[in-house]
Amino acid sequence: MGRIITAAVALWVGLAVLAGTTLVFIAPQAYELLTSSSNSDGSNPIHRGDGPSPRFESDEDFGEVAVYDVLADGTLEPAASGVAGDVWNLWVRMVGADVAGETIIRYRAGDAPDSDTLAYVYQDTNPAYWSLAVNMATADDPQLLVATLIHEYAHVFSFDSDDFDRKATSCDTLELYEGCAAEGSYLYQFYDAFWAGYGDALDVENVDEDAAYEFYLANDDDFVSDYAATNLGEDFAESFMTFVIEDVPDGSGVVAQKLQFFTQFAELVDLREHIRGELAVELGLR
Repeated sequence: MGRIITAAVALWVGLAVLAGTTLVFIAPQAYELLTSSSNSDGSNPIHRGDGPSPRFESDEDFGEVAVYDVLADGTLEPAASGVAGDVWNLWVRMVGADVAGETIIRYRAGDAPDSDTLAYVYQDTNPAYWSLAVNMATADDPQLLVATLIHEYAHVFSFDSDDFDRKATSCDTLELYEGCAAEGSYLYQFYDAFWAGYGDALDVENVDEDAAYEFYLANDDDFVSDYAATNLGEDFAESFMTFVIEDVPDGSGVVAQKLQFFTQFAELVDLREHIRGELAVELGLR
């Protein structure tokens, strides 16, 4: 992937305004292994418990993260305690233990209250697997945390490696860093419905924040948030997050059409209902 995508603002209608925050989808990158992972008093800022400690690595966004391996049954090795464990349990409740174990290979827990990054995901060297990193400071706001996790999971399933041909020498659909998108993939269908008409107005893989904001200002009625205008992937993730959290609107506006887009896929409707039921309290739905 080779690039980092960030933004200053993300929002969803009727729930919250995430001013000064970042929802991030980033590429694989190297992290330096730390030799020290404790505060000056010997305590650890992330891991609190009597069991085995995770390994710790430096992180560009969070400073330091505790790193856990995800097993096939969706459990962590070593087991996570405290807030890190609670956040992982939210993820498992959201996607299911089997899916968590099949898609996420590594969980990175950071604690950076001063960071404007909420979370990020990136594909492993084997693109069938992903790493999930979450800023534990987000856990103070359950609605924000769950919305962030929904956004990140949308990246995971929309960039499923089975939906891209990395070896294609030509592409009649949509060519992205991940390969040539399958005609039936979520991302290609979303592109064909909502982005193809923009032509070259903005690269579908854009990472330039200024260009994204200018694009948003020129087409603000087309997006659920200014961050959604960053590129195709972020538009899909922000729109899916809104689809899950909000009622699906009637009408023919572009935003309404984007939320209605997901209703054609029974599995995504089922996922929406599962998340809204399982995490209703955290989302403030009851």
